[in-house]
Amino acid sequence: MGNTEELAGLDPRLDFFAGTVAGMAGLVVGFPFDTVKVRFQNPEIARKYSSTFHAVTTIIKEERFIGLFKGITSPLASVALMNGLVFASYRFFMKLQLENPESVPTLTQITLAGIGSGIVSSVVTTPVELIKIRQQSIMTSTTVRSVALQLYRAYGIPGLYRGLTATALRDCGYGAYFFAYEATCRLFVKPSVPQNPADIPSVLREIGGNAEELTWSVLLLAGGVAGLAGWLATFPFDVIKTRIQGSSVETQGVCSTTSLLSGDPHSPHNLGKTNPFRSTLSTALYSYKTEGYQVFFRGLMPTLIRAIPVNMVTFATFEAIIHGLS
Repeated sequence: MGNTEELAGLDPRLDFFAGTVAGMAGLVVGFPFDTVKVRFQNPEIARKYSSTFHAVTTIIKEERFIGLFKGITSPLASVALMNGLVFASYRFFMKLQLENPESVPTLTQITLAGIGSGIVSSVVTTPVELIKIRQQSIMTSTTVRSVALQLYRAYGIPGLYRGLTATALRDCGYGAYFFAYEATCRLFVKPSVPQNPADIPSVLREIGGNAEELTWSVLLLAGGVAGLAGWLATFPFDVIKTRIQGSSVETQGVCSTTSLLSGDPHSPHNLGKTNPFRSTLSTALYSYKTEGYQVFFRGLMPTLIRAIPVNMVTFATFEAIIHGLS
């Protein structure tokens, strides 16, 4: 048995707790920009806003400041489960690739483990973001329960997983996310395998390194770089995902463009129309044909603006809790 500090440093429960709190902190900091991003990506209301600043001020004017946080309840409630899945699956996929626990993984192995964790986490992400997007896209107040029940009663469990493929492809960005974070850290510290596991900084337990060489400024920089890389790698799939989840499920070939916005899919106005956002492929093709390649980067600016402070806060909070409780 190791000493208390060593055990605390490697306790997965501590990682889970720190990850949950850090995730909540990052979510609150960046959620207003997430709301703006969703509004830009929704074809029903995108033209209402001319810029990120205009969108923020318009939402505050029409829906008050609380409007920027519409839909935050669902992701907040799922932060613990989400972090648990990401951490557990990341470690699992990393373990599959390493010859022994002491091996220092390559950046390729880190990327593959990140991609795997993103695909696994999409099982939770899909229904959570579906509900969030429905709340963010409408102007009237709704609750998580009311939206979830409406979807379940209309389409059952499959309805809650609308956009699963696009979400999984988007979440493959965790590969670029972890790659960028580790690569940035390795620029400032030479990877090694220390004798005492407690000497491994919490964010580098998978690759080794000297904790004394990683300053807070380096960790914040790495967090910001990771956030940018993660979104840039798969952002077009986020646009596709938002459009799919913002539209209704096809019912006997008849559907509404956005059921929560446009009313009954069986109304005379919608008869004979086929939802172009019914699948990942159809959404991509229809969006490109009607709006060009630029559509796949709609909402990118508020997302990148959000990514830097969110990931700085997330990693800083994570490290502060780890060091404080260890």
